Amino acid sequence: MVVADLHVHTTRSDGSLAPERVAGAARRADLEAVAITDHDRLPPGESSMDERAGVTVIGGIELRVTTDDQRLDLLGYGIEPTDDLRAELERLQRDRIERARAVVSRVEDHIGVDLDVSFDPGVGRPHVAHAIAESDAPYGYDGAFENLIGDDGPCYVAREITPYERGRELLAGACDLVSLAHPLRYDDPDAALSRAGDLGAVELVYPYEGTVDLGPVEAVIAENDLLATGGSDAHDERLGVAGLDDQAYERVRDRLSP
Repeated sequence: MVVADLHVHTTRSDGSLAPERVAGAARRADLEAVAITDHDRLPPGESSMDERAGVTVIGGIELRVTTDDQRLDLLGYGIEPTDDLRAELERLQRDRIERARAVVSRVEDHIGVDLDVSFDPGVGRPHVAHAIAESDAPYGYDGAFENLIGDDGPCYVAREITPYERGRELLAGACDLVSLAHPLRYDDPDAALSRAGDLGAVELVYPYEGTVDLGPVEAVIAENDLLATGGSDAHDERLGVAGLDDQAYERVRDRLSP
């Protein structure tokens, strides 16, 4: 039984659930705990952990980092932000806004439509894709990525990404626990898992599409004495689709500062 969903996004990045509604959604899903892990943003209120509506809400973050061969996502839990982390996140948010403006400009020029996008902190390609789907463009949300703003699309604009070592150090200095997110989603899962020994945990439970072999993830966790984290990667209001059972969550909770 899932009691903790430790990977949830809100309207502070690319989720549809407002931060103040997370605890209620978690309670409706019969969860004991939930972690807010927005992309490149500190949690609202910057609290490391508190109780709301009978649910433990853990302050977290999901930080995109880059290695020599691919991009990875790191999840930080129990966050108490340092000045260095704040500065890096502010830099990333400025770049996100500049990048979103550039993507929108390219799309509007490319297909001759006007897009309604708010260039606020947290803005990203999902916001642009939604705007494309709601415009007069002949593309829905998925089609926007496939034909316009995906990595190989004519309107793609790269953004700045924190180097892996820098990101790991920043999160290690600000968080009680750092985990490698969804390791089997990367182009080279083995290379991603090879870096797990530098962290404290790996996201073992995740709603992968189709059948996946979790054996390599379990082996890395055992070999490096890591914790297993898990979550739904929710971008809507359906929490608890994946997450930790009571025993696994207890081990994570013991690592977090009250």
